[in-house]
Amino acid sequence: MGNVQKKFNNRGGTWKPDHKEAQKLKGPSENSVKKGILEETIQKSLQDDKKEINGYLSNSINGKEIGEGKPKDLESSAAGISSSTLLPTNAAKLKTEGNELFKNGQFGEAMLKYSRAIENVLSSGNQTPEDLSILYSNRAACYLKEGNCADCIQDCNSALELHPYSIKPLLRRAMAYESMERYQQAYVDYKTSLQIDSGIQIANDSVNRIRRTLIDLDGPNWREKLPPIPVVPVSAQLHWWDGESFTSESKQKKTANTCRNQLSQTPKEKFRLFKNQGNEFVKKGKYEEALMKYDECIKLNSQEKTIYTNRALCFLKLLKYEEAKKDCDYVLQIDGSNIKALYRRALAYKGLEVKSKLLYLLTCRCYPSDMYNG
Repeated sequence: MGNVQKKFNNRGGTWKPDHKEAQKLKGPSENSVKKGILEETIQKSLQDDKKEINGYLSNSINGKEIGEGKPKDLESSAAGISSSTLLPTNAAKLKTEGNELFKNGQFGEAMLKYSRAIENVLSSGNQTPEDLSILYSNRAACYLKEGNCADCIQDCNSALELHPYSIKPLLRRAMAYESMERYQQAYVDYKTSLQIDSGIQIANDSVNRIRRTLIDLDGPNWREKLPPIPVVPVSAQLHWWDGESFTSESKQKKTANTCRNQLSQTPKEKFRLFKNQGNEFVKKGKYEEALMKYDECIKLNSQEKTIYTNRALCFLKLLKYEEAKKDCDYVLQIDGSNIKALYRRALAYKGLEVKSKLLYLLTCRCYPSDMYNG
């Protein structure tokens, strides 16, 4: 929401746009594999992400939350309250006033309005989880703007308890986690958001950036240290596309229809759909997203060999050589002459050998032989 990239004060956390980017390990090329060397490069992408963060959330909301004009369906009253809201009258008015203050950059005043609206809803006893979740999410946006990351996370937690898999609290909590350098939690929230809408560019960019940071901090086995990434149910994705998408109205309708069709499809049709989606992600270089689609295929049909060889390719691109080898092993147990499985397992063996040599070199640097002399 807005200029999140600006320096925050020290009340809850500090955004550090000038911190060093983690080193990105490239996949082994044919020459580098022969030499037993993995090239490492340093990339700085935070500056590029500023434009993505700036105004992303503020230009993407459909009137239920702060950020875009007024709600579509307005009553004739001067308060301009959405006719679809189930909030008590006073709370709805406070929410509208908070939205206007937020759009004018008066984040502290907006936060007070949302706080009063939350108190009004709780005291009235007449509340709907989704409307109350939106109020917590809006107040979290104010905290994020003011740099109060701890309170932002707390309000996002409250919003998600009331309305699980709501996209905006997930993104705001991820930004707050990243500001506080809690990269593992931020990565999980961004990945969860991408399950709901894989087209959120800021989430895609942040996942790639944080992945490099985690590799630098935790080494090749960084994924093993991550908290579990929840699997978003189809019903949550359908709700998102029905009314809360950041994308255009035409895309909302198209994707909502796609989700409805998925619910009525046979397992065979779903398998074909997930496979095609996975293949498209591979063509675009989005291997993490492709893995999720191939995983769905395997749940529907665990006997299809091409899914395992396709998934092995994704694992190779992500430098997960052991996982790639296991997928190829499975295929070769069924079909010992499968060319793709043989070739990709060979690449996996090469990758494992390169990693082993790299680990050996790093160990030699950390523990030089002079340490053991005298």
